[in-house]
Amino acid sequence: MARMYDARGNIYIVVAPEELRRQGIVLPDQANDAAQSREAWTLSAVEAFCSWAPGTQPPGSKDHCSDGLLVGPFQAAPPFDLLIVNTDGTLAERSGNGLTIFSQALSDQGLWPGDEACVLRVYHDKADVVSPGETSVKAAQVEGVHGFWLDLGKPTFGPGAVSAYGVESVAFEGRELSHVQPLASLNAAWSRSQFVRVGNPHCVTLVDDVQALPSNEQMREPALGEGLTRIAYAMPTGAGQPCPAGINLQWAMLESDGRIAARVFERGEGPTASSGTSASAVACSAWRVGWVKAGEVKVVMPGGTAPILLEEEQGELSRVSLFGTARLVG
Repeated sequence: MARMYDARGNIYIVVAPEELRRQGIVLPDQANDAAQSREAWTLSAVEAFCSWAPGTQPPGSKDHCSDGLLVGPFQAAPPFDLLIVNTDGTLAERSGNGLTIFSQALSDQGLWPGDEACVLRVYHDKADVVSPGETSVKAAQVEGVHGFWLDLGKPTFGPGAVSAYGVESVAFEGRELSHVQPLASLNAAWSRSQFVRVGNPHCVTLVDDVQALPSNEQMREPALGEGLTRIAYAMPTGAGQPCPAGINLQWAMLESDGRIAARVFERGEGPTASSGTSASAVACSAWRVGWVKAGEVKVVMPGGTAPILLEEEQGELSRVSLFGTARLVG
């Protein structure tokens, strides 16, 4: 049975492969084959599971009742394979909140391996990064709250890390950042950005004051939303510029010591209340320009605050980890 979960305002529906097949959707038995054939089934799956029931869509809400589907597991014991389906039918390489939700769903189904770390393997069809992407997840408690630590590995920085092209360099706080002209043309305050990959690609724009942080409502307005879609989404929905495969967009502002305010516009989804990998990318970018030190960083988004743990070795970030919680909502 498909179930809906909430992780800091990020909503995903977890659906087993056999449930898709019961809906008449032809899905291969193996996750890799399902990823490579995604154009044949993902939009039908989104329509079947993510559509609002007639008369239930709240005014001003998103076009779908969730931020996407988590399809899996494809086996009954770890490591577990899954696919992360955006509501535009594309596949994501990684989602921090999505993997948190999937971990909670596995636990609810009695499949979680106790106190041991569990490997989740996300299959996708992106050509510029290895599939599947693996994430080691461990159940834990933080400040008395049950959740999961996700080991997102070592981040990489710069245009090359996300296959970006046609961007200029700009200096900031002694670091070389990027000037993304399509972003700066939408708002002059969005003139310095950090590209970072934490299993999936991100473009974090660093701003000085809260007025430069776009609200989700502003990002849904056509004047701004269409411009951001052209940047964030791959063709044909967007322009794939500066990243042909698309790019997740964030805006970050130093709020206080160890605390960063952030907003998120995801490729394949648009403005979201929160995003785990986006929060991780924001924390990594803040570290790189000296806003925060290694250790715990809190990233504050409209949907909630994400604890991020940054580990440093010899002046480089060696690991970024995300703590997440999820609850069943339907």
